[in-house]
Amino acid sequence: MSETLAAGPASAPADGRGRRLLSLRGVSKVFGNGTLAINGVDLDLRQGEFVSLLGPSGCGKSTLLRIIAGLGRATTGTVEWPTAPHDARGTPEPALGFVFQEPTLMPWASAIRNVMLPLVLCGTRRREAEERAAAMLALVGLKGFEAAYPRELSGGMKMRVSIARGLVTKPKVLLMDEPFAALDEITRHRLNDDLLALWWQERFTAVFVTHSVFESVYLSNRIVVMAARPGRVMADLDNPAPYPRDDLFRTSSDYAHLCRVASGTLKQAIAA
Repeated sequence: MSETLAAGPASAPADGRGRRLLSLRGVSKVFGNGTLAINGVDLDLRQGEFVSLLGPSGCGKSTLLRIIAGLGRATTGTVEWPTAPHDARGTPEPALGFVFQEPTLMPWASAIRNVMLPLVLCGTRRREAEERAAAMLALVGLKGFEAAYPRELSGGMKMRVSIARGLVTKPKVLLMDEPFAALDEITRHRLNDDLLALWWQERFTAVFVTHSVFESVYLSNRIVVMAARPGRVMADLDNPAPYPRDDLFRTSSDYAHLCRVASGTLKQAIAA
């Protein structure tokens, strides 16, 4: 079901928002051991949105994200990219970036070499790759740390490198699988703020997996609530709270109300 959380007027990137980038229809996934991980998921993603997949552990959020990314196949259903270019075989080639739960950095490579990796793999010239990686590190607040190795970086800094790597190819869609779950609250809040600033500036579509009601309400203009056993979409909530969002929003009555509504919807989904 589609609902709207009660708050003030919406404000989001205006150029092209609403154009459909992806459609999932009847997507289900059965693993080899017979477990039905997700069942009958219908979902559309539109240009410029920030969408959170909210649900308890084990509800198939990460499985769904991997299917969107092409890292796993749906057992039944369709995944369509209507506006993506197609290769010679007619296969869509969506422009995607992926940020995993862990930074998954190469320990033997510097920060700039880690960020360069997607560019190197797609054949970008070395000098151009270095320049683009350095610019992206500066954008995520790591100017001056280009030569640092992962062992020399804090957890939050490693995640910034991972985000920079996900964005360095200028993807239309950035997929994030609970990237801040292991961080302390202060670092998590700071990275939430920085992620929203990047989203606003770069105008990509964001799909963010989380089990935190508070994080989903703070970041998103849509919250897709999922239930487990099997994983399925129970509600699709529009969040009309205006951007930019900051600490004043976090402490506002609007934010508290939106969190209560989203939390109530999640509880209903879990009980269903």
